Amino acid sequence: MQKNDMPSGALVLLILRVLQSGPLHGYAMAQRIHTLSSDALRVEEGSLYPALQKILRNGWVTAAWGTSETGRKVRFYKLTRDGAKQLEAESAQYDRQTKAIQAILRTA
Repeated sequence: MQKNDMPSGALVLLILRVLQSGPLHGYAMAQRIHTLSSDALRVEEGSLYPALQKILRNGWVTAAWGTSETGRKVRFYKLTRDGAKQLEAESAQYDRQTKAIQAILRTA
């Protein structure tokens, strides 16, 4: 993992989490993740939009066209009820994995 790269498997979790606060377009999501991580994580378009399409196909978000703050036509993504349930499941799984890794790092 290079500096500012996304940890494997975390992108879907982070997208769902930032959408929990309200609808966002792709660039705004990437910026929010970057800002909230204190500039430690960077989301590239090449990984963001395929992840969003997967999330959309799974019914975890809906998408609607709108206008960005800069006047550009963009798709806004909104978390669905199923997406909120998936966020809970992904968060719980991530917590379990993180605790397991930390236990190994402390005791190995």
